[in-house]
Amino acid sequence: MSLPTDTPSLWPLLVYGGAALLVVVFMVTLSYFLGQRHQEGATGEPYESGILSSGSARLRFAARFYLIAVFFLIFDLEAVFIFAWAVAARELSWAGYIEIVIFIGILGAALVYLWRSGTLDWGAVNRKLPATRAD
Repeated sequence: MSLPTDTPSLWPLLVYGGAALLVVVFMVTLSYFLGQRHQEGATGEPYESGILSSGSARLRFAARFYLIAVFFLIFDLEAVFIFAWAVAARELSWAGYIEIVIFIGILGAALVYLWRSGTLDWGAVNRKLPATRAD
């Protein structure tokens, strides 16, 4: 049984892997010899790189921090789509232009909804409650 003759050679992959390993070993060795050597009292402590820790690391954050983070990720991801459209705008012609206008319109509507619902407010909570009828 013979090996097929059209299989790619593993030689370049092995050379690349060896070179990458050699670079990593060189960098770690160099940092060991050139790095600082000091052992102050709080250097080995976790948190804040040598500054004494105070309190617990388990803090409670309000839900609005997570909401803002999710909104940022969503709108940031949409910016990637808009950038991809901008790169290919000439090839997409008017159909692509109409699609991106609809896309940005939906994003704008979502932003207006978030703004009007008070999700983006960071000040004091002064939301108006619906009026109730006294029967």
